[in-house]
Amino acid sequence: MKIYTRKIFFIRNFILLLITFSVQAQNLDLSDTGKRLDGIAAIVNDGLVLLSELEEQTMVIAERLRDSNTPMPPQNILIEQILERLIIEQIQLQRAERYGMQISDEGLNRTLAGIAQRNNTTLANLPQLLIADGIDYLAFRENMRKQMIIEQLRQRDVISRINVSPRELEEYLKREENSEYRNLNYKISHILIAIPTSPSPNAIQIANKRAEDIYSEILSGEDFAKLAVTYSDAENALEGGDLGWRNGDSIPSLFAKVLPNMKAGEISKPFRSPSGFHLIKVQDIEGNKPIIESQMLARHILLKTNEILDDDNIRQKLDQIRNGILGGDEFDAIAKAISEDPASAINGGNLGWSGPGAFVAEFETVLNSLDINEISKPFQSPYGWHIVQLLKKRMHDKTQDVKRQNAMLSIRDGKIAEETELWLRQMRDESFVEYRL
Repeated sequence: MKIYTRKIFFIRNFILLLITFSVQAQNLDLSDTGKRLDGIAAIVNDGLVLLSELEEQTMVIAERLRDSNTPMPPQNILIEQILERLIIEQIQLQRAERYGMQISDEGLNRTLAGIAQRNNTTLANLPQLLIADGIDYLAFRENMRKQMIIEQLRQRDVISRINVSPRELEEYLKREENSEYRNLNYKISHILIAIPTSPSPNAIQIANKRAEDIYSEILSGEDFAKLAVTYSDAENALEGGDLGWRNGDSIPSLFAKVLPNMKAGEISKPFRSPSGFHLIKVQDIEGNKPIIESQMLARHILLKTNEILDDDNIRQKLDQIRNGILGGDEFDAIAKAISEDPASAINGGNLGWSGPGAFVAEFETVLNSLDINEISKPFQSPYGWHIVQLLKKRMHDKTQDVKRQNAMLSIRDGKIAEETELWLRQMRDESFVEYRL
């Protein structure tokens, strides 16, 4: 069953869906023991999407839409969108399983610890934080594991194949060098009406007609976010199509053809790409300021412990080297001769101009404590033992550096977005799906 025809199956089941998925989730049948019986929402290849999964996600998404004040689409449409997302998720997980992809508990815990840290808590306290928000911790863990597996699969199938050539970068920069929009920040929302990977003329016509109808509804005053939740086939549909804030330099090239001529509040007419028909809304625009960064120029000598030299021996050796340099020995000559950092040793230990976060915490802490031309005492980092000399400091306008970096990311992100949509459509088209609602 092709994606562009799937919506008709839900019209027949509208009444059943309203009964099955009330917000209180009390309408599943009960067994003799009083426990609710699960059911099947869809068969996906050799796997299943369960009614309980659909019910849980329906409540989560409905609450998220209410919290963000996004108008709620009809319940059958909302459930249809959520079921399609679960089907595509199941297809991806099945593919990942065939490749033997797994996420260890240790790897999962590292990710969860990062989430906890960003919420000013610890991994041990994360379950209580989630419970306070009405979220089951074990279900959250497993959902996070699934998303990590899917991202690993996307990395393998899509991202690893994306390259940006120097010629592409230079052509992109030349093409966009006079574009004012590149110095601005945009808050964007997006609707995608997908077409199959090998569409028939009729499929293209149907998708185009739907996109035009959506555009007409928007012009008539319908809420963009509600229409995104209702109709969009993009991955962020259930977030109201919200793509967040994007710098002009990091706008996907797909949108860069349309965006420069748009103002805050405007909605584009439908435009086509290989993945389907798109509409974008510019929610807001902000000016972009020059990027000024405090940078340091330093050089170092790195020695590592081995079977002969332990930490004390290495520290003493670096102390002797430091004293020799203070007495007139050439830092760069010694670094070239003995430093065990091959990347910098060839340049006499020179690390180049570096901004905040360029080095590990232990190294950066010592470097920040030095005066110009001062040489540190020996200290240890995860890489070994160092002495470092601070050579210069400067305030650097890295706007152009960032432009090049963002241009690279823009080309890459545009390719990734387009290839991801095509990848998902192809997997979906090639899969067996039977609805059981």
